Amino acid sequence: MLIKSIVLVLVTVISVLLLEKSSKKWVQTVLNWFPAILFAYVIPAIVTHTFQLDLSKVELHGWSKDYIIPFAILMVMSALSFKQLRIIGIRPIILFAIGSLAIAVLAPLLLLVFNVFTPSFNELLIVEEHWKGLVSIVGSWIGGSTSQLVLKELVECPEGLFLSVLVLDNILVNIWTILMFQFIKKSDQLNTYFGIKDLVPDFVKDENAFDTFSVKSIALTLIICLALIIGVGFLVESFLWKIIAFSIIGLLIGNFAPKWNHALVLKLGGLSIICIMAILGLKLNFNNLSMPLSLVIFVIIWLILHFVIMLIAAKKLKLHMAWVPIASMANLGGISTAPAVTAAYNKEWMPHAILLAILSMVSGTFWGMLTMYLFGLF
Repeated sequence: MLIKSIVLVLVTVISVLLLEKSSKKWVQTVLNWFPAILFAYVIPAIVTHTFQLDLSKVELHGWSKDYIIPFAILMVMSALSFKQLRIIGIRPIILFAIGSLAIAVLAPLLLLVFNVFTPSFNELLIVEEHWKGLVSIVGSWIGGSTSQLVLKELVECPEGLFLSVLVLDNILVNIWTILMFQFIKKSDQLNTYFGIKDLVPDFVKDENAFDTFSVKSIALTLIICLALIIGVGFLVESFLWKIIAFSIIGLLIGNFAPKWNHALVLKLGGLSIICIMAILGLKLNFNNLSMPLSLVIFVIIWLILHFVIMLIAAKKLKLHMAWVPIASMANLGGISTAPAVTAAYNKEWMPHAILLAILSMVSGTFWGMLTMYLFGLF
């Protein structure tokens, strides 16, 4: 199975790269609605579903977490300049925090609204304790699997409910990722509609012409990156601390290392993100959903309201509308999908998506505990 998964990922990555370079009109029309990088997500899923392959537990997923994701983080973060950070400012972080707050408090507030129209829903959520599954969803959406498991134990969520929540969460996040890819492509039109003139300049103007750099520059960049991946990977075991370490190191070497090839690492970061998306696609599965329909509707409304609140906040902040799907995916999708969605708009914004995703990873348990406290009031 490992060989099959590696071949499938390689074929997928090559297919996506060919799609990106295609100049055919019909291909470009398709890509306007369905970004090339999103094919990296769905091609493996189509293949595994068609041939009934279960590649969700192959060793490749461990390799991705231990090596490919850290490599992508290092590449992308080392392409970021301190000047770019200053120009971006605090507003995207404020938007992200508003999105996190909305996720944490909306579920208890929605319960009050649902109780007005369907009093029996209170029995499902409170008496039958399905609210415990919603707390673990908050952990998953904001903090990822680590926060989800911590909150599962804190709230003592039953195993059967937790399994159903995992399936529902997986389906919704997959669908949401596809929607955010589409939304970010339309963000410029929304800026025009709302009269928002927030722009971010191009920082790596030679990103498509890194061959102008010397062989020495390319070799030095690659050697330093590989040495860091091996060294930090050996010294640091925690995935979260690996991500934080590679982010800080990448930011420092990208700004202070002489002859650092920013255009090269930006391209390698984009390629790594495609690879990560293809590996994630091996797990994509829409089967085995088993939850009360009313609870499914409740979670969908919860998710949509989170997005609407972020849209309103972005308008009030006069912030580029592309930050809405970026911040939403930093909350819901995390360190893998947030930069992938961002790359569909502007690859040079990927470091900011990663910074927001890191904030999500470190704050997820806190937001889940807030949700748990609010539900406890019932």
